[in-house]
Amino acid sequence: MKQTHSNRHVTRLLHAAGLLMLVHVVGTLGYFYIGRPAATWIDSFYMTFITVATIGYGETVDLTHHPYGRLFTVLIATIGIGTVSYLFSTVVALLVDSDLSLAMRRRRMEKTMAALRGHYIICGIGRVGSNVALELAMTRRSYVVIESDRQALDAWLEHHPDTLHLHDDAADDDALHRAGVAHAAGVFAVTGDDSHNLMVALSVKMMRPAVRVVVRLHDIRNEKKARRAGADEIVSPDFTGGMHIASAMVRPHVVNFMDQMLHSDEVMRMEQVVVPDHFPPTPVADVLPRSSDYVVMAAHERGQWIFNPDDRHAIREGVVLVLMANPQGRQWVEEALSSLVALQPIT
Repeated sequence: MKQTHSNRHVTRLLHAAGLLMLVHVVGTLGYFYIGRPAATWIDSFYMTFITVATIGYGETVDLTHHPYGRLFTVLIATIGIGTVSYLFSTVVALLVDSDLSLAMRRRRMEKTMAALRGHYIICGIGRVGSNVALELAMTRRSYVVIESDRQALDAWLEHHPDTLHLHDDAADDDALHRAGVAHAAGVFAVTGDDSHNLMVALSVKMMRPAVRVVVRLHDIRNEKKARRAGADEIVSPDFTGGMHIASAMVRPHVVNFMDQMLHSDEVMRMEQVVVPDHFPPTPVADVLPRSSDYVVMAAHERGQWIFNPDDRHAIREGVVLVLMANPQGRQWVEEALSSLVALQPIT
């Protein structure tokens, strides 16, 4: 594995520090020998230090009685001063490289975000937002996180360092633009503040009215305000939590089934796939044969639901298929539908 610039600088820093320490050890031993018997260990170390540091307070060890005393000083000064210079230059390079690496990572991340298509934007990575992100990651969907709270963002990045993110206000138009709202499939406004979530929804809809926005609300009484702000869906964790608790009592097997589906190792989920334009009317069995990776649960067409469609039921463009599928199954269904469209003659 190749070392990063920072790792190389740290290695050089340790080498320089070790060499500087060795110079002081050798210098202290040499001056103690040259200045014997008058020189002490402290005199010898101090002589080495002021030589390497170029302080020049004067010789604390008498060099006149040894023929090579001053030559030894020249050697210690040359190696020591060179080592100190290298040490300081490495420290400066490490500091500069850290700033440059951070700037380069930020530019690279924003370039990646600009190239995203059909991704999701999570505004707020707290308790709710982190679970949204985990679900998107589990089902292999791309997402970008916008979080203004540095502590909450760092807590998430500690365990998910490769997450595309912005440390910014999600209601700010510039932050939404950099997160790729123009090409996003949807936006989650899931901060802990209802009023801020309404501002996020309003900002998103003003920039791109067609994008889907799901808003989290603590107080369900703010639902009408959220609708007027442009929210397509509203979720109240307090309300849905109460409903889930009631369901666990009166319909425990249904709740257990849904919980098992959410926590299954096979990552089975309820998914929806829209049949693409120019899709020829085709029986379900011909385009989507039975598979352990997906089950066709229902089809929504002409404003009506058709549950458990028959194998002979023809699906056509614009129909929404509801599946219970894992990520591989969902991807296979999308590719199967698209490939059939590609085979159609151009008119």
